[in-house]
Amino acid sequence: MPVDFSVVIPTYRRNRELAEAIASVQAQAGVTVEILVIDDCPDGGAEAVVHRLHDARVCYLRNPRPTGGVPSLVRNLGWPRAQGRFVHFLDDDDIVPLGHYAVVADAFARHPDVGLVFGRVEPFGACPEAQLQHERKFFTKAARNAAMCASFGCKLAFAGQMLFDLPILVCSAGVVRRECVAGVGGFDPNIRLMEDADFHTRVMRKYGARFLDRVALRYRIGFPSLMHAPNPPPSQLREQRQGRRRMRAKYHGDHGSVEFYALALFTRTIRLARR
Repeated sequence: MPVDFSVVIPTYRRNRELAEAIASVQAQAGVTVEILVIDDCPDGGAEAVVHRLHDARVCYLRNPRPTGGVPSLVRNLGWPRAQGRFVHFLDDDDIVPLGHYAVVADAFARHPDVGLVFGRVEPFGACPEAQLQHERKFFTKAARNAAMCASFGCKLAFAGQMLFDLPILVCSAGVVRRECVAGVGGFDPNIRLMEDADFHTRVMRKYGARFLDRVALRYRIGFPSLMHAPNPPPSQLREQRQGRRRMRAKYHGDHGSVEFYALALFTRTIRLARR
């Protein structure tokens, strides 16, 4: 039977959360799925989780060279094995809402010209309520920004937002056509943080995107939050800056100075208009 969705799940010592993530994919109705679990842990702790499922749709792969936390490398082990029409890079602690894949498949059918479909992010978790409220405000603003970008078209406004303003999605909130993942070469292995923003920006610019104004992902918030920790370690800040610099440098090299700086000006103008 043809596969609709290939779900690539990198994992590292989060067995309980991994089981919940897999269950949310197994519960999707009206579509066919395969699940590729890529274990980045040297002791292969996730293998027992997969074997307990007795589900032929779930494939376990252990990274022969554990990265110590480089998600771009781990995801790149999974997508070349994908057989589905669409690829979903799902983090091992996130949850796919019921019925989401059927909605995404319909969106791709109605918009055959785009390579990425994404939607709203709904944060949840056992973090303090103040942190959760902060995350909700952030992702509500991200959805508003995404809707505004969509009003300008399916490519450049989205790319400008990702390059020069706050991100409008996290990795697990988007689904990409398989040929488009291959078309951009997957994730940049030289980016440790901001790798998903770089990947989505390249897909958006080359193939276009469609924003669904509905919840596409239940996003688990840890404490402190990786995205919004009040006092992130200097190493994290450094890797984020390095990732963004590389992301922008590649875009500038691929699309030239005129487009790069015009997008920067356009994005700044829109940001000021939103205030």
